[in-house]
Amino acid sequence: MSSDTTSGSSPDDSSQRGEALPTRHASRELSLQILFQWDFHGQSNARIEEYWSHQPGPVGGRGFAEVLVSGVLEHVSELDALIGSYAKGWTINRMPVVDRNILRQSLFELLFVPDIPAKVSLNEALQLAKTFADEDTKRFINGLLDQIVKKEARLAVKRQELTV
Repeated sequence: MSSDTTSGSSPDDSSQRGEALPTRHASRELSLQILFQWDFHGQSNARIEEYWSHQPGPVGGRGFAEVLVSGVLEHVSELDALIGSYAKGWTINRMPVVDRNILRQSLFELLFVPDIPAKVSLNEALQLAKTFADEDTKRFINGLLDQIVKKEARLAVKRQELTV
């Protein structure tokens, strides 16, 4: 099972300075903020670099955030199609920007980051919804991700992890 922290330096280095290691959760928050801006402002890659110039983020936290952002951007059409196929009565464009980007990011992790257990990806999605949205969003995201994990053939291995 993988650790859910990223590190730009050794644990001893940060503890000697009295700093906490950046968590993958912090990286997910950074990634969500970048994806929100990218989506909201017309999907310009220049916005991503602008974000980093104003928000450098925690040391070491940028690496995992960049993995998430670049992965979502690379697979956005596929992720949106998957979300759309399970979101009955919703189109991806009608969803609030934060909702669709939490879903995109979580599905990217589930589909393309094998070392992160499904339970972690799902819990993180709910934490992001709790932080950046409201209770209705949290329920919507939970229900949609639950359907996708239960039914999507490509997630059979991750689905088995949840039953163990």
